[in-house]
Amino acid sequence: MISHKSPISGIAAYQDKYVATAGYDNQVILWDQATEQPVTRVLHDHLANQCAFSPDGTLLVTSSSDYTARLWSVPDLRLRAVLNDQTDDVEMSAFHPSRELVATASRDHGLRVYDFAGNLVHRCAGHTADVISVDFSRDGEQVVTSSDDGTVKRWSAATGELIEDIDLGGVETDTVVFGSDGTIYAGNDEGRIIAISGRRRTEVRGHDAGIKRLVLDDDRNLLVSLSYDRKLILWDTSGEQPRSVGQSDIPDDVWPRSCAFAAGSTLVFGTFGATYRTYDYEKDAWKSGEVPPTPGVNAVCAHDGGVLTVGDAGIVLRDGVAQASMGSLCNFLTPLSSVVVTGGQLGRLMDAGTGRLLHQHRSPLNCGVAFVVDGVEHLLVGAYTGEGLVFRLDPDGVLRHVADLPLHANAVKGVAVSGDLLFSVCADTSVAWHDTRTLEPVHRIEQAHGRIANGCVGLDAGRFASVGRDLRLRIWEPDFTAAVVPTAHPNSIKCVTADDTGRLVATGSYHGHVKVYDRRSRTWTGQERPTTSGISSLAYDAGRRLFLAGSYDGSVYEIAGEAR
Repeated sequence: MISHKSPISGIAAYQDKYVATAGYDNQVILWDQATEQPVTRVLHDHLANQCAFSPDGTLLVTSSSDYTARLWSVPDLRLRAVLNDQTDDVEMSAFHPSRELVATASRDHGLRVYDFAGNLVHRCAGHTADVISVDFSRDGEQVVTSSDDGTVKRWSAATGELIEDIDLGGVETDTVVFGSDGTIYAGNDEGRIIAISGRRRTEVRGHDAGIKRLVLDDDRNLLVSLSYDRKLILWDTSGEQPRSVGQSDIPDDVWPRSCAFAAGSTLVFGTFGATYRTYDYEKDAWKSGEVPPTPGVNAVCAHDGGVLTVGDAGIVLRDGVAQASMGSLCNFLTPLSSVVVTGGQLGRLMDAGTGRLLHQHRSPLNCGVAFVVDGVEHLLVGAYTGEGLVFRLDPDGVLRHVADLPLHANAVKGVAVSGDLLFSVCADTSVAWHDTRTLEPVHRIEQAHGRIANGCVGLDAGRFASVGRDLRLRIWEPDFTAAVVPTAHPNSIKCVTADDTGRLVATGSYHGHVKVYDRRSRTWTGQERPTTSGISSLAYDAGRRLFLAGSYDGSVYEIAGEAR
């Protein structure tokens, strides 16, 4: 049966007929809305991020990390055109309300407008960071974009010229929509909705974490906001500013990244599982029933003679055998002497051996590292909202929360330790050093990477390595300078680890490549592509002297860990 094998990142609905889903397994699936059964599917060459139906429902546009958007006919999903001018991921695409035009938002900082034949009509530059969201005005005269640069921009749909640059105070803004009266609604990383109408700007606070998606139904004057605080809020947009008219906690298997209005009072949502989930906002009722889990591995580590994994389903496996369930997607595994901890989308720090809750945070948890101060084990966990959560493992075996460090202003993507220094990398491209003993900041570099930094690892004697979307490996010296090493990765580098000496540094990409760099010879000594799915995580198995590569396809691949 057709179904997703990785989380569903994007979802769209057309009236009461179809639902389309875009997944991190590269699949785009068209579903019959009445039966919730799949109709057909197609593939991108990389992650499928979002999808949208044309106003008449005859076309579907999909946005992908293969740097393209693609136009498909509905319902056969026959390829009509490839929109391929982008030089980085396409995060979102939108149809013109009446003309044969599609606008794309890309992480290459650009907005583009194409015709239905795939011809580029406008290439619009002006954003200084990733463009995440795009929408046409209802009269088709303007395009609006939001970006990680903290601005919203209006563009002329006719000429591609910038009409207005709206400064939102530098706060990253993931989502923007146009109302029928020309009001722009933007959702930012501080959980606020900003309504912009001419010179009037109003703000309402709705969420305790960043807003990931706004979806508007003008006919009903109804706006939906989704956030990593695990809440959806319904807003009435008939007044000068949005007014909350309802909210609901989001089920653990729903990814609050995308939703769409469907038949009647139904909303459809992407999930971490194989199919989508529905919610009836008039009845305030989520459809019950299991969403089948997907097998993707998000974290791997060697531990106590075995291999531990955890992923989309939140099930910790030891050598492929289920050990405990965490209840939702998890992102990391960090061993300490008496416990292995994990955490993920629900903001819960868990005992990976038992599923016991150790700590609850307000936003998702991305990464962790263990370190020792005066013989006492500690743990640093990086959060989506920029904090570093510090814990101490006391002699009674209890992991006690010590402090929340303000590591970064955005999502912490990786944490590492070497010597007396903690190191962290952030989605806003910054890196930071903190003292392990005092937890005080030691040094910080803004824009340390050219694009989002995705991961880091401690090396020897206060050195670190970091990787990101800029396709570079950086080796950081104790004096905070970096050697920038070009890589042959064709797509964003997701993860990095090192052998137990820090000499060999392994890097893994969303394109399925693992490449190993020898710091002594300053050469790339190994490269493999064990899977066409992405490499999500890397770890070093010191006992067997090899690297372990976890993949979104659910497998763990063994990569040579000896210098050749």
